Amino acid sequence: MSIHTEYTSYSVESTIFKGYLAWDETTNEKRPGVLVFPEWWGMNEYIQKRTKQIAELGFVAMGVDMYGEGKTVDNPDEAGSLMNTVISDKKIVKDRVQAAYNVLKKHPLSDSRRLGAIGYCFGGALVLNMARLGMDLRAVVSFHGALDSFHTPAAGEIKAEVLVCHGASDQFISQEAIDQFKSEMDTAGAIFEFISYEGALHGFSNPAADERGKKFNLPLAYNENADRKSWEAMKTLFERVL
Repeated sequence: MSIHTEYTSYSVESTIFKGYLAWDETTNEKRPGVLVFPEWWGMNEYIQKRTKQIAELGFVAMGVDMYGEGKTVDNPDEAGSLMNTVISDKKIVKDRVQAAYNVLKKHPLSDSRRLGAIGYCFGGALVLNMARLGMDLRAVVSFHGALDSFHTPAAGEIKAEVLVCHGASDQFISQEAIDQFKSEMDTAGAIFEFISYEGALHGFSNPAADERGKKFNLPLAYNENADRKSWEAMKTLFERVL
């Protein structure tokens, strides 16, 4: 296996975005495509690494730039400001996720009928809302993502199977938000699984979470067990539906 990576540029309104594509170049066969949505830090090295790991599983993968120009940041103030600018406008969110989806769908190696999306933190919230919007995805996976909804799906509207990988000790997600999410999925008739990992905090999949937690005094931490088990849960879902 030889993983090829490249950047691809596309525009939304007047902003240029840089997607990060990865695929196994030893075969020219079409394969399912998976979008990889970043934490609020932007499409940094961690997201590029995850994108390559998805490609190693046999998919065409695309790390998604949500801020434009491939912008990344390394402190919570800037990250929060950039993220809030995006999520404050539903149209911006819809347009940007749709544009990334279209790039992957049209990729010559991508089987446009078999697409999925995963996301971390901010990205987890994005993929859950893609499912709520009824986008044509087979599966979405949220890793320690926010559960807030900006679109209440009607019964039957959610096409994707939904997997939420949640840290049971995540201080950013309230029990009320969890209960609301499950109720919303039930009402919509969605096929979903909600897995809580005992003792896991927010950011459990990212080894950089320990350092960031200490540096910025945030309840973040890497959890090797939750990281490994959530990745396996994602693989099981993808093997079944993609």
